[in-house]
Amino acid sequence: MKRNLQRGLTYLLALFYFFAGLNHFFSPEFYLPLIPPFFPKPELINLISGVLEILLGLGVGYFPTRKNAAWGIFMLLICFIPSHVYFIQLGSCIEGGLCVSEWLGWTRLLVIHPLLLYWAFWVQKNSKF
Repeated sequence: MKRNLQRGLTYLLALFYFFAGLNHFFSPEFYLPLIPPFFPKPELINLISGVLEILLGLGVGYFPTRKNAAWGIFMLLICFIPSHVYFIQLGSCIEGGLCVSEWLGWTRLLVIHPLLLYWAFWVQKNSKF
């Protein structure tokens, strides 16, 4: 049972980031307004983020690269923190885009993001199947 849970959570992480990466190409209008204006070339940042998420998702799905790919996801999530802070500074609402209540913006930063970090960390520690 434990091994099946490990496999399931590992492959779910792989699929989650693979499809999240694809979404950067299918819906760039969702991501671009979330990139803080002090970062240059937001279109390039969006494309690089998408490519990295796709590659890291595939890497988690492949045993020899699983541990390093999970660490890569962890590091990529650290890089996304300025975007979450910027979103909160905007009042958790992008005109014509993502608009949620302010408490949800904070929940995204203080609860969901740490859970995603922990998930990636957990996969790299439990990637021995």
